Amino acid sequence: MARIGFIGVGNMGGPMARNLIKGGHSLKVYDLNEEAVNFAIQSGAKRAASVKEASSGVDFVVTMLPVGANVRTVFLDDGVLAAADRGTVLIDSSTIDIETARAVHAAAAEKGFAMLDAPVSGGVTGADAATLTFMCGGDKATFAKALPILEGMGKNIVHCGGPGVGQAVKICNNMVAGVITLATAEAFVMGEKLGVDRQTLYDVISTSSGSSFILSRMCPMPGPVPGSASSNGFKPGFMAKLMLKDLRLSQSAAQMAATPTPLGAAATAAFAIHCANGFGDLDMSSIVKLVDPKI
Repeated sequence: MARIGFIGVGNMGGPMARNLIKGGHSLKVYDLNEEAVNFAIQSGAKRAASVKEASSGVDFVVTMLPVGANVRTVFLDDGVLAAADRGTVLIDSSTIDIETARAVHAAAAEKGFAMLDAPVSGGVTGADAATLTFMCGGDKATFAKALPILEGMGKNIVHCGGPGVGQAVKICNNMVAGVITLATAEAFVMGEKLGVDRQTLYDVISTSSGSSFILSRMCPMPGPVPGSASSNGFKPGFMAKLMLKDLRLSQSAAQMAATPTPLGAAATAAFAIHCANGFGDLDMSSIVKLVDPKI
């Protein structure tokens, strides 16, 4: 069993940390949110008073932070890289821009640390159930060292390539998810306004070429999928404002790659309007409200 410093124990990091504790690992946790830290402590973690304290005397440091600027601060500004013991493996599971991921990888390598960028997919439900997908960027030796830790939090752990490639895969995945969610919402509103019962529409699309993971698990139209966020007041599994963040990352990545992403751009604009309308804290499937505000 490993000693782990876990930095960022919020909506996603909290259940990830709890699953590591359930697996028998020893955790020190740090977060700016005192309530989140207390919840982790109740699950068996120890409190760290700072990033540096969380990073020292451990075998692994896992971070789950909101944006790239947070990752730079935690790793580079007299934080993780300054405090971690030699041989500590660093795992950043934040979803951030590729440029930051590569910069932190380079800084870690310069100081002799092995590191993975390992963003996740699966939302809060997957974090709770330890069924997350991890998309990992870094060398294969580091991936092998980190695998037992990642297996305590996820079900599908994939080595995607070198530094930053995990972030690239995550950004591509979430751009697809955002586009499909918007398209599915448009189709359901259009179908219902043409007189088609929403359950009938679901039954047909879910067994036809328009089917998708989004439709079957996160149908944006309330009713057809009882366990979906839309059928439960759009209580978030993955908030619309986080999808907007990831879609904006996709557009930055598209510029970096010099490749057009017209559908990604359209989805980014739609989610930006939706969040500006005050729905950012609802589940991303609430984008259907942009298509029909009455829903």
